[in-house]
Amino acid sequence: MAPADREGVGLVTGLVDEREQRRLAKLHEYSLLDAPAGEELEAVVRVAATVTDVPTATLNLIDENRQHQLTTVGFDGVDSARAESMCAIQFESGKLTYVPDASVDPRYRANPWVAGVHGDVRFYASAPLITPDGYALGTLCVFHNEPHELTAEQLARLTDLAQVTVALFERRRQARINADLAAIAEARQRWTDTLLETIDVAVIACDRDGRLSLFNRVAREWQGVDADPDIDPHDFPARYELFEADGVTRLSAERVPLLLALQEGLVSNAEIVIRRPGGESIQASVNGRALIAPDGTPLGAVVAMHDVTADRTQQRLIEQARRELAAANEELRRSNIDLTNFAGAVSHDLVAPLGAVGGCLELLEDAVDGQARNWVGAASRAVTRMRDLISSLLGYAQAGSAPIRAVIADLGEVFGSVLTDLQAEIQSADAEVSAPFPLPAVCCDPVLARQLLQNLIANAIKYRHPNRPPRVEVTAEREDSGWAVTVADNGRGIPPEQRDRIFDMFTRLEGTATAGHGIGLASCLRIVDRHGGTIRVEENPGGGSRVIFTFPDRPPDRSSEAGYVA
Repeated sequence: MAPADREGVGLVTGLVDEREQRRLAKLHEYSLLDAPAGEELEAVVRVAATVTDVPTATLNLIDENRQHQLTTVGFDGVDSARAESMCAIQFESGKLTYVPDASVDPRYRANPWVAGVHGDVRFYASAPLITPDGYALGTLCVFHNEPHELTAEQLARLTDLAQVTVALFERRRQARINADLAAIAEARQRWTDTLLETIDVAVIACDRDGRLSLFNRVAREWQGVDADPDIDPHDFPARYELFEADGVTRLSAERVPLLLALQEGLVSNAEIVIRRPGGESIQASVNGRALIAPDGTPLGAVVAMHDVTADRTQQRLIEQARRELAAANEELRRSNIDLTNFAGAVSHDLVAPLGAVGGCLELLEDAVDGQARNWVGAASRAVTRMRDLISSLLGYAQAGSAPIRAVIADLGEVFGSVLTDLQAEIQSADAEVSAPFPLPAVCCDPVLARQLLQNLIANAIKYRHPNRPPRVEVTAEREDSGWAVTVADNGRGIPPEQRDRIFDMFTRLEGTATAGHGIGLASCLRIVDRHGGTIRVEENPGGGSRVIFTFPDRPPDRSSEAGYVA
């Protein structure tokens, strides 16, 4: 066979296979195989035998591999291989087959039903069962073990009966489809009913005239009754205690969300108050739509109502808290102004007189001797301590109330300025203060950052270990969305049980005689907090402490604070 011929044969075979697959799908769609035939089909087969005046008839269905005799007359039906079926030879032609004597017909004489294997068929006639879309399912077959002839009228009636059979197939299939659709619809309705009874949302529906048709579980609980279709829609506000969102003004009928959805097609986020019979009022957020049939016919409307009572109560509390916070911020602003004024007064009215007292005591100390000199020295030292305390208090006040000017500042330059300010203390203690790596540019107030570093380094020098000269290192590393700056020393260290409270006002380390007021670290906490950062103390490996504070890339929004400058 030439390649072109083989290609043509393959194409035809593919088309045949595809059509056979569609035919088999249609056959299985009818769900007839291995199912009871039913009285109507049995009657059709009996009539076929009577009309053709033969004792035997059958309704044959042809599937992939077999001939299935759905119902028979005159013999017990059996399944047989499709390859042995007489009906399978011609049934797809769509034409009636009529053979008066099959034993002399070359198409059938070797068939097992003719040759004595399964039977001794002589007369054979079959009308194909053709579906409305042209697929052959099998045949209505009549036969006899003797030669027999049919008139044209008999053959026509056999064809009619085949068409009746297919009509009965169709009716059965449609009845099954309808039953399946009804079952699906019932299941969907059950699912819908279960959903409506389960959700914590009130669902209410009405018909095209606004008459109520549905209250789900939540709606019934809110109202204490089921939907009453006899209530006039204009009576809804009074009957169901419906009010505007203020809870005081009764809704007009035109403002009822269900009726609005019916008239306007859509309701979105409407709020009403429902006074429950014998219970608390409910603040409800309502959304709804009109119900329209596919052909545009109005069917009614449905709304879903969410209980937002708790949310609205929380919103009112938040609003009240916001107002109280605004009042507190205003009071804080006035307090900060008063504190700033107080700091100025302290610096002028206390520090200056103390300076004069100190000068007089120095002169007096040179004019006396003996016990008097000791008394004057003690008084001078007390004045010095008071001046230091006032200076520390002023620093703390400025850390909390001075205007914040957040800019990108070079921390290395700030560190250099601190070294200059602390030069005398560093030399006196034989201290080494260094930044072994370049310090980054950070977002901060340079003045407050300088005060922060100066306090931490001065503390590290002041509370040094008695047996070794102080060593202080300042480093910085990237951390999340900001910078973590570490001031590490080799001093006495801070016991773990005291680390949580050293940033409290007037707190001094236990077991140390070093002079101090316990204000420096409190000022440090205040500065870091105003920048939106954190500060903590850890143990330094090898001895001493590590104070770690953070500066975020962007300080918190404190534009409402007095003196804040972004």
